Formats: sequence, structure tokens, C-alpha cells
Amino acid sequence: MVEDPEHADDHEYEPRREEQQGKPLAAEVRVQENDQPLEARAGPGPHRRCLPITTGLAGRGTVARYSTADPSGMRSDTMNADIAASAAGSIALGTDLHVSRLGFGAMRITGQGVWGDPPDRSAAVHILQRAVSLGVNLIDTADAYGPETSENLIALALYPYPKGLVIATKGGLVRPGPGVWNHDARPQHLRQACEASLRRLRVDCIDVYQLHAPDPQVPIEDSIGELVRMKAGGKIRHIGVSNVSLSELKRCERLSPIVSVQNRYNLEDRQSEDVIAHCQDKGIAFLPWAPLGSGRHAAHSGAMRALAEVAQRHRISTGQVAIAWLLRRSPVMLPIPGTASLEHLEENIAAAAVHLTHEDMQDLG
Repeated sequence: MVEDPEHADDHEYEPRREEQQGKPLAAEVRVQENDQPLEARAGPGPHRRCLPITTGLAGRGTVARYSTADPSGMRSDTMNADIAASAAGSIALGTDLHVSRLGFGAMRITGQGVWGDPPDRSAAVHILQRAVSLGVNLIDTADAYGPETSENLIALALYPYPKGLVIATKGGLVRPGPGVWNHDARPQHLRQACEASLRRLRVDCIDVYQLHAPDPQVPIEDSIGELVRMKAGGKIRHIGVSNVSLSELKRCERLSPIVSVQNRYNLEDRQSEDVIAHCQDKGIAFLPWAPLGSGRHAAHSGAMRALAEVAQRHRISTGQVAIAWLLRRSPVMLPIPGTASLEHLEENIAAAAVHLTHEDMQDLG
């Protein structure tokens, strides 16, 4: 048994109440509420195929303000606004997929310990639908989330999928029980895992299929080689990797173009700086997980003190500052914060419109 390096710390940051206590919160942050029906992607049969993708996610919405009278919640004042995840800018995955630089990580819509169904399936469905209505057009998931639960809920909530929505999933970790994450990146397992994800997501081709983690027992060339074969067979549009070192990434690139890397990265844990530099040089999207170390960093640490000071300066939450810092850190950064809370979802998406100053970036380091 091994501990999944991704889930030792939850990569999908959910703002915590204790981080908001005692901080003035009055800045206006905007969230979008779609008032138009989402158009289903055209294609033959009941499944989505690897067809050219066009953008079809847009809308208007409300403005939500954090109130100093209620720092734990939001009050809404309705007015027209054109603010959404697209405020973060866009990034290309390969040459044919273009997404906003703020996506949604769909791990937290599962049960406790990333095991089984969530307490309220209808609430999870609503969160996924709300994320898309806010302009999110990249949803990241994995067969190990639940296992299978996250992918099933995505299909339940969003199929038939709207134009422009990119779903990225992962394979290479197996879940024999709660809290257990085992490596299995053997070619035969990856093929079985990919084909099962295709069925659960109700598609014929997965937009971005990612190796969840290198398997110490399997040469990474064998794992990526199988993904290359599935791509040639039309089951995968693009290949991504997760939890890799720079040397492992370069080994993968010798076999296939890599469109995304998903590694742990935050203010205090910057071990992937060399990977980010390489991604920026090559135009590869970098999806950071654990933007605040899942709250495990001491509140009195230098990075957390700076985070709190910048949040107070802008009168927003520390979670929003963390997302805004990532967005400014590199043009290839594509945060995928996830949550099981509708309120936190809207807060996270609102961070797309937060603009940190040069002074802020210097303070954050």
C-alpha cells in the first residue's frame, strides 16, 4: 500500500471558516449566473467524440459581496455582470482545446475520504452545473475519486456536455479501500481504466487523459506508451501527466506531446519550480494542487502571514489571494480549486477577477 502523493494533501482547496474570522471582508467580487440554456455538443450517437471544439460557455449574473456583518457568508445584490472564470484569461491544451485558466477539480464531490457517494448527490450535481454556468470549461477528475463516483456524477450533471467543456480525467491509481491509494500504471490496467472512464463519462474520446502518478514498478515509458497507443486508436485526444519530476516529464515528452502537468505547488511548497519553468518554455499547462498546503501550514509561518496581509489589503479571503497568486505566477498556471460548497465555489471563481499588485507579489515572494 502506498499513500497517493496527490491526496496526502487535498489539491482542491476549499476556503476554511477559520481563515476568514477576524478579517474585514467588504470587497466586491462578482460571480456569473447563466441565464441561457447550455447548448449540447453536436455529434452522432449517445457519446461525445473527439470533434473540433468551439466555445459555447457564457452568461450574465449577480454581484456577491462579503459583508463585514457576516464574514462567514455572502450577500448578493443583483445586477448585470459579465464576470466569470474567463476573467482569468485562457490557455491552450494542445493546438485545438482552449480553456479558461481557472477550472474545477471534481474530487471533493465524493464522500468523506474521497470514498463513495457524497452525503447529498443532488447538491454535488448542482455544484457541477453551477461551475459550468460560471464559465468553467475545464473539469478535472479521476477514476480513483470515489472510486468512479466523480466521473459518474459529472455525466449525471452535465451530459449531454455543452460546447467547449473539456473533461480531463486520470488513471494509474487504484482504491481498494477508504484512505488507500495504490499505484497501478501497467499498460493493461491503464487501458482498462481508460475504457471504463469512457463508459462512465459517456464519451468515445477523452479530451485529456492523465497518468495519475508514475508507478515505481513500471517504467514510465511503458505507461505513457500505452496512452500513446490509445490516442492513436481515438480513445484519447491529448495526454497529460501528474506528480512527475522534470526528468520524468522529459522522458514522457520523448514519446508524445504532453499538454498538461498536475503537481503539488503552493506558496510554501515550490519544489516544482523547475517543472513550471519547463512548462512555460514549452507551452504546457501546469495544474497546481494544494494551493495552501490544504491548510497544514502553520498560521504564523511567513508565507501565511503574507497571505493574510494581502487578503486584508484587498479585503478578500486568503483562498482568493492564493488563487490569484497562482494565476499571476505564470501564464501557464491553471488552478483547479474544488469544493463541495456552493458558496466556496463562487468565491473561488470570483478570484479570477482579483488583480494582485507588484507590491503584493513581492510580499508573497
